[in-house]
Amino acid sequence: MSSTRMVNGVLGIPLTTPTATAVFAILTVIGLIVLLLRRYRVWFAHGVPLAVTAALGSTVVAALLIEKVWKPFPDRLPWAVYGWAATALLAVSLLIGRWFVRRRDRARPLVATALVVSAVLVVISAAGRIDAVYDAYPTVRTVLGISDYRTVPFDDPSLRASQTVPVEDWSASDDLPATGAVTSVTIPGTVSGFRAREARVYLPPAYFSDPRPELPVLVLLAGQPGSPEDWLVGGHLPSTMDAYAAQHHGLVPVVVLADGTGGQFDNPLCADSHLGNVATYLAVDVPAWVRDDLQVDDDPRARAVGGLSYGGTCALQLATTRPDVYPTFLDMSGQAEPTIGDRASTIRDVFGGDAEAFARNNPADLLARNRYPDSAGAFVVGLDDSEYRAGVEQLASLARSAGMDVHLTELPGTHSFALWSAGLEKELPWLAQRLGLGN
Repeated sequence: MSSTRMVNGVLGIPLTTPTATAVFAILTVIGLIVLLLRRYRVWFAHGVPLAVTAALGSTVVAALLIEKVWKPFPDRLPWAVYGWAATALLAVSLLIGRWFVRRRDRARPLVATALVVSAVLVVISAAGRIDAVYDAYPTVRTVLGISDYRTVPFDDPSLRASQTVPVEDWSASDDLPATGAVTSVTIPGTVSGFRAREARVYLPPAYFSDPRPELPVLVLLAGQPGSPEDWLVGGHLPSTMDAYAAQHHGLVPVVVLADGTGGQFDNPLCADSHLGNVATYLAVDVPAWVRDDLQVDDDPRARAVGGLSYGGTCALQLATTRPDVYPTFLDMSGQAEPTIGDRASTIRDVFGGDAEAFARNNPADLLARNRYPDSAGAFVVGLDDSEYRAGVEQLASLARSAGMDVHLTELPGTHSFALWSAGLEKELPWLAQRLGLGN
């Protein structure tokens, strides 16, 4: 086996499969046993209880700060996350006890090495189990930030302006690349003043032809916490789009992975407020940049907005507040309403106590008040998503009553990237047809 194949094999090791999570559990048990084993009763009588107390106490304090004070997430973290975090802290506490209290342990090279390695294994395994909750980093490659998709600079000669033709008048040439490519670019908040992070843009194989077909555009948003790159890593977007393009002569929508929050832990609720004019950024600045800097179909009927979790909520907000800009949407595991935890806090802290301002940004209220006969959308949610499923089902019903042409897809899984990547793959044929690419 060549060194390249060996490296690729290691980088491709899955981290979120049932087998991987079982291995992490076994390593955790082994690591804790090594850290616990000592022949002295005083260790079990005092050392271990102190380590357990320190780990649990630290976890409880962290949970209270996160859920009650900092509130970086709209919903509470799953208990599994806190459980595995406590496990990692327990390993660190046991190592500290063995290392600093029992000096003889660190004076023995083999024992010291075994203790450190065991603690590291437990911490890594706990991180692996937390990762499996969301399926955010599915392989070693993604953890290390090594891409497995083609990239191209935005100023590359292959992206220079060329002649364009309507999709129906275009035909694939023999030199069409086998895959699309991802580029990075800053989309300025010219009108909104919103300071967005760098966006990613997926350009299909057909975009690299001359003449270039006027392709439709999907603006795709990440969750919160999150970043535009999440769709490339946990969401498997390049491989999903490439697979569809391979079966359709290189044709698939251009995907703009825009920033809908402004920061990893920011939660501006996809509205215009003192937290940032996100709605104007996504409904005005992003479409304007697409029109001026990409050669695509600028007809709103060839434009869609979608997202996962917070991004799904945001997509439906834009579809209900600006149907003229985004008449097509993809809401994947979105919230029942935009929130920073509860409605009262949301109205008070984001909308300055103005309940009507909240209602003007809440899809459920807008769907109850207005009609959307020209809009269409897809709702996707996991069958095991106990936190979001009921809300998604209710919004799908409201959208249908408001005249939207919508459908609901419920897939096996929960609130994770495994579900969202499968959902995108499932809805892509419908989306492509809706945006004008045909079958």
